[in-house]
Amino acid sequence: MASLSKISLSNFDSPTTSFSSYLSNRLRWRNQSISFFSKHRSRKTMKTVQITAKIREIFMPALSSTMTEGKIVSWTKSEGDFLSKGESVVVVESDKADMDVETFYDGILAAIVVPEGETAPVGSPIGILAETEEEIEEAKAKAALAASRSDNSIPPSASSPVTQESTPSPPPHKGSSAGEGPKKIVATPYANKLAKQHKIDINSLTGTGPYGRITPADVEKAAGIESTKKPIIAAQLEPAKADAAPKVAASAGGVNFVEIPGSSVVPFTTMQATVAKNMVESLSVPTFRVGYPILTDALDALYEKVKPKGVTMTALLAKAAAMALVQHPVVNSTCKDGKSFTYNSNVNIAVAVAINGGLITPVLQDADKLDLYLLSKKWKELVEKARAKQLQSHEYNSGTFTLSNLGMFGVDRFDAVLPPGQGAIMAVGASKPTVVVDADGFFSVKRKMLVNVTADHRIIYGADLAAFLQTFSTIIQNPDSLTM
Repeated sequence: MASLSKISLSNFDSPTTSFSSYLSNRLRWRNQSISFFSKHRSRKTMKTVQITAKIREIFMPALSSTMTEGKIVSWTKSEGDFLSKGESVVVVESDKADMDVETFYDGILAAIVVPEGETAPVGSPIGILAETEEEIEEAKAKAALAASRSDNSIPPSASSPVTQESTPSPPPHKGSSAGEGPKKIVATPYANKLAKQHKIDINSLTGTGPYGRITPADVEKAAGIESTKKPIIAAQLEPAKADAAPKVAASAGGVNFVEIPGSSVVPFTTMQATVAKNMVESLSVPTFRVGYPILTDALDALYEKVKPKGVTMTALLAKAAAMALVQHPVVNSTCKDGKSFTYNSNVNIAVAVAINGGLITPVLQDADKLDLYLLSKKWKELVEKARAKQLQSHEYNSGTFTLSNLGMFGVDRFDAVLPPGQGAIMAVGASKPTVVVDADGFFSVKRKMLVNVTADHRIIYGADLAAFLQTFSTIIQNPDSLTM
């Protein structure tokens, strides 16, 4: 009514009639506006209902920056179970750890697409979540469709007596005919993996699988690799000759090897595959090694004093390495692109730990800033999580320098392979009694360990590494600073 109070009646020819007409028009406009916004809000509400779908897919998450596929360790929930937002539904094995995957929505686990023990690419559906019981059947149909779209990523079994040639190829699918737009290439996950491995353009292949799907056998044929099934079939059909020469087969890398009768092939676990990939990647880095003998009598004495307080020898060595790295930051640096190097602002000591089925390097972050006892407590927690395969990604992939200690096994010395993305790795051998000669020519028995460091020669030079090891040796032989 505030706006009406500003209207002058003199503007109307007939105040009574015209003003009434004006009010009528204003009310009609107001009703139309309310109706318009009500309809608009109604359509918006309906659209929102459509966006919040009642059937949702649970996807394979990317649990680390290097993860491309994950293995289902176990489903903590069964089909038909009710789930609450934030509740764990499945345990997934990534390249370094087993992690619980939580659901982002309330609902019912209607269907499991990827069962326990099988793998799936990152981003692919592994389960279907329904909002109500009425939608479970629809969700199961969606799960069946998702399963039919993805073939088993495990390579064809070598023990199967059926050869690829015995399966007739179905006629090409209508959707792939010329003139209907770009051809959509459909290939199994394992075929894609083989194509990348052998650098085969998968778009140039003609699939022999159902509906023109490209199979691993198609990729092997294009790469000139004999199918792994054929030698086994030949061995089953032809009687073995006592004087026959051992069979020679070609590996994926083109290296010939002899097949030993009765041998069994065990596929890599996800962790083992990651370690193997990293080791191959490390071969591209030019490295060199420097060894250094260090007397450890003072360190051993300190260890006996702090051992009852839960301090381990690994924690002592990690602390000493961190203190030395502060004085020699170039050894803590990283070369990522081959054109420059990065001085890391944190001293994060990764320590190699052997666990069942692989190797992992939990990281003691900011090891130079933690006191010895807090460092030891943190290390104990990391080892427990590593052996339970419960490490978070930042707890194993943020290292700037790696320590590998095999001294507890009595190893005198060894060389370690440089991990990708780091500048150096230290290999520590056992501390053993050794006869030494002092500056005055007197003989004595001292405990001594041998330390070898492998470094990236693009950014670290011999003098840098020698100076670092000299500082490290000084700290080990005068270890009081470790407890300060």
